[in-house]
Amino acid sequence: MTQVLFTAFSNRGDAVDLATEVGERLALEGVASSLHLLDSDEKARLDDETLVVSLGGDGTFLKAARLAHDAGARIVAFNLGHLGFLLDVPSNDITESVKDALESNSVSERLALQITRSGTGLEEFALNEVLVERASAGHMVKVKTFVDAEEYLTYSADGVMVATPTGSTGYNFSAGGPVVDASLSIMILTPIAPHFTIDRSIVVPDDKVIRLVVVDKPAMLVADGTTIGSMGLGEYVDVRESPTPVRVVATRSFDLATRLRRSLREGHA
Repeated sequence: MTQVLFTAFSNRGDAVDLATEVGERLALEGVASSLHLLDSDEKARLDDETLVVSLGGDGTFLKAARLAHDAGARIVAFNLGHLGFLLDVPSNDITESVKDALESNSVSERLALQITRSGTGLEEFALNEVLVERASAGHMVKVKTFVDAEEYLTYSADGVMVATPTGSTGYNFSAGGPVVDASLSIMILTPIAPHFTIDRSIVVPDDKVIRLVVVDKPAMLVADGTTIGSMGLGEYVDVRESPTPVRVVATRSFDLATRLRRSLREGHA
């Protein structure tokens, strides 16, 4: 039986209250639901039949997307603040929208990243981007890049990122990278404030493996805005398409052009 898992951060009282209110309405129609606080230590209970509902902003969606991805579940996001690039559904009339999402067969499969660090074998996940960045202010980091073992460019920069089409409108966009339709199957290699080198992005097919090697000062490895750990000289990270996409329910979406225009007009890009 399909269940609904509302997700929110504990400091968003409006989201918690909304989850309770909508959950009570759904219960009257025989739909089971629960609330998972993303900043709690409690383990979320879900499976591939669960509909994950993100209540908050883009950060909430990224954290909830990891839960959905790991379980093979679908996710739908509701923006409770200003219009975010990643969010498809306005916050009004959420009860009906959740019911529509439960019955919807329209699912957009978003490319996610699988990140493997040298010497660990541990795999991390990112929906937006993975970033090798400088470890301290006032210093640059030198990163050598490879695509399928072929050496590309070496950057002296604040950092180098690999972004997905979903993440192209986030940090990648701020760093001067291209805006890419979320349906495309590519990865975007973008330097951040590079020094005396090319500042253009490189678009790579999704069947490639991108390697970022630290060849200078120590660096930090960051995925979707969360620091994974430090990287020493000679250490590298391999970035490839995750074998499992993030399954986003397509409901009353703003098209990319409309969302881009509104975000730029409102100063939220």
